[in-house]
Amino acid sequence: MLSSSSSSKTMKKSTALVDAASWYCAVALLALILIASIRANSASDEPVRGSQLLNRPCDEIYVVGEGETLHTISDKCGDPFIVERNPHIHDPDDVFPGLVLKIIPSTGRKL
Repeated sequence: MLSSSSSSKTMKKSTALVDAASWYCAVALLALILIASIRANSASDEPVRGSQLLNRPCDEIYVVGEGETLHTISDKCGDPFIVERNPHIHDPDDVFPGLVLKIIPSTGRKL
């Protein structure tokens, strides 16, 4: 009986040790997730909003921002032939944020 009792105590201790270890692992994992989310939220890249879109440079591939028209993009980028270079534009008045355009400046860029 004595050996059965000591075996039971050893088993309870090992179970308690396993429970404690799994608890600490769970807490450590939660801490890592929180640290990663804080780091991701505090990145120096702030979202581009409003008038900041109007001040971006004109690259060869241009993504239309909110409030922009083909006329404003043409003036800003110096490309009067946007419609001709982008056959996927069927209606020049149907320009929306996220539309991808090919831009080739024919004059110096306006900044």
